[in-house]
Amino acid sequence: MMWALLLLFLAGGPAQAESVMATRTIRAQEVIAPDAVRLDPRSADGAAETLQAVIGRETQVAVYAGQPVLAAQLSEPALIDRNQLVELVYEHAGLRIVTEGRAMSRGSAGERIRVMNLSSRSLLVGTIRPDGQVDVSPE
Repeated sequence: MMWALLLLFLAGGPAQAESVMATRTIRAQEVIAPDAVRLDPRSADGAAETLQAVIGRETQVAVYAGQPVLAAQLSEPALIDRNQLVELVYEHAGLRIVTEGRAMSRGSAGERIRVMNLSSRSLLVGTIRPDGQVDVSPE
């Protein structure tokens, strides 16, 4: 036991993970740029541990300078914003219909959002495709 403590002391203490910290205030729904974050040698519970896990992702809440960036505060960047005009795609049994719609909320690829078909004014629920179109096909 005594030898283990001595080895920990000589090795510089127990190994600690680094945490990603904000270098400036990052607004909610902002895509994180490389200049907005840095690695800090201190460990923080729930904080992201690598810059790659943070850069290019979107924050759900504001993160202030000097605060750790928590992994739970991050999501994929939104492809569609609220009130944005989008292409609605309906595909079923060889039939493909594309029309214009309006997004009722924001979201990223794979998320389901409500959209309004501008031709019929009907409200639909669709899944956002990686290319920004909204799939309103039956499941």
